[in-house]
Amino acid sequence: MILLNSTNLDIARSFRRVMEPNGGRKMLGWNVPPEELIHIPEHWLVYPAPEDSLHYLLAMVYVAFFVMAILGNGLVIWIFSAAKSLRTPSNMFVVNLAFCDFMMMAKAPIFIYNSFYTGFAAGQLGCQIFAIIGTLSGIGAAMTNVCIAFDRYRTISNPLEGKLSRTKAAALLVGVWVYVVPWAVMPALQIWGRFAPEGFLTACTFDYFMDTFDNRLFVATIFTFSYIVPMSLIIYFYSQIVGHVVNHEKALKEQAKKMNVESLRSNQGNQSAEVRIAKAAITICFLFVASWTPYAVMAMIGSFGDASLLTPGVTMIPALTCKLVACFDPYVYAISHPRYRLELQKRLPWLAIKEESETQSNATENAAPATT
Repeated sequence: MILLNSTNLDIARSFRRVMEPNGGRKMLGWNVPPEELIHIPEHWLVYPAPEDSLHYLLAMVYVAFFVMAILGNGLVIWIFSAAKSLRTPSNMFVVNLAFCDFMMMAKAPIFIYNSFYTGFAAGQLGCQIFAIIGTLSGIGAAMTNVCIAFDRYRTISNPLEGKLSRTKAAALLVGVWVYVVPWAVMPALQIWGRFAPEGFLTACTFDYFMDTFDNRLFVATIFTFSYIVPMSLIIYFYSQIVGHVVNHEKALKEQAKKMNVESLRSNQGNQSAEVRIAKAAITICFLFVASWTPYAVMAMIGSFGDASLLTPGVTMIPALTCKLVACFDPYVYAISHPRYRLELQKRLPWLAIKEESETQSNATENAAPATT
């Protein structure tokens, strides 16, 4: 009974605070039912509610993101799954990344609904669904990027024996999801940490404001395992790739110079395709680091720094950058992955994609007149 009275008192205080005028402006949470206010961190309730036009603007931005991500990632999943030439162990990681990006924006309708109703309209249930999907897709994408970097590293550093088998690739993907699921389950069940609204109260994530030792430890732990660990592995694998490629090119040039020939390469076309695929992988991993770094920094500031720096408007910016990567990833592959472009050209000719197959390219080279 004492716990119930304490909870009711907290609700009453929060309700009174958000209903008190602040220079004639409503406070954040003014339109939230009293029984739902208990789920909102106190940090947000001291700020004036944003203008409705800002909610509507964000809703329209998310509609654009939703369309871009669903179409782009849907195409990647379809093409890479349906085309026999693309059903390789390496491309299993590409499909998983596209699935994570698809999930990331599949929850956008909850945000859009909240934005058009200017607040916490979907309630605690909508908040939990939004946060669970966001956690699974965000950390899943991070660890999938690690797998892509690892696969590229093995392929380029040891092209004869380094390629993964389908069984090993599948085992790695199972490991990814075993790694990811606990980070969504624990805060959802409030075993460790919790999910709560943030910013304009239209998005939800793990609560980085709750001032308890357990919650701060949770924030530090999830920061380490969902950001520091994957980013460190990605940087390590790609730095090894760059070092290997530089050393290999240097050795080829030195050998060609000794033999008094221009180049020792006999498969320039294949090498170009491998380079384009590697560039696509590096670009996607760079997008991951660039898009998730602001959010990681924000969470650490909320738990261990000056929380007053995190106003509702400021925190909506990292939330947007996290969604951008889900939109850009499939189009990076559309631009840089030659076999994917070729399959798109075959299946969707109205896209007017111009990509030569390896057979066509070799035939063109063989048919070209020799120069003297």
